[in-house]
Amino acid sequence: MDIGKLIKRILSLFKSNSALWQGVPLINIYCLRLLYTLMFLVLGKDVWTYIFTHTGGWEPNKAMSFSVWASFSLLAFLGILQPLKLLPILLLEIAYKLIWLILVAYPLWLSGNLEGSSAEGMTAAFAWVILPILFVPWKYAFKTYVLPEKRD
Repeated sequence: MDIGKLIKRILSLFKSNSALWQGVPLINIYCLRLLYTLMFLVLGKDVWTYIFTHTGGWEPNKAMSFSVWASFSLLAFLGILQPLKLLPILLLEIAYKLIWLILVAYPLWLSGNLEGSSAEGMTAAFAWVILPILFVPWKYAFKTYVLPEKRD
């Protein structure tokens, strides 16, 4: 392949396509699909394995948590197919993880009590929130969800 053509193809990933992706660069679409795929596979494997192998009665709060995470994995599958339409699920993920990190992990870390605590594992998992923060097309999200155009 000609190096010039290769460079043009790579650069085209970073250009917005108004007709196809509402002005969102193709690289963001690929990154969103990667995030949704990871959510579907990693979260889905853990959650659905736990749900299907659970025995006995459910503690209500734990059942609620697993129900929410199972829903996330199912919605993530739809996100693979429709990455921009399912963007709110990533915004929710960013919000709840950042809130938890600020309210739970940060105070434990400040006091020197995070290491070895029951929150340590979840903190490590929630620290990956940096990926959706980086990959969300923030200009599109702001225009779509914060200041949507008025319709007549």
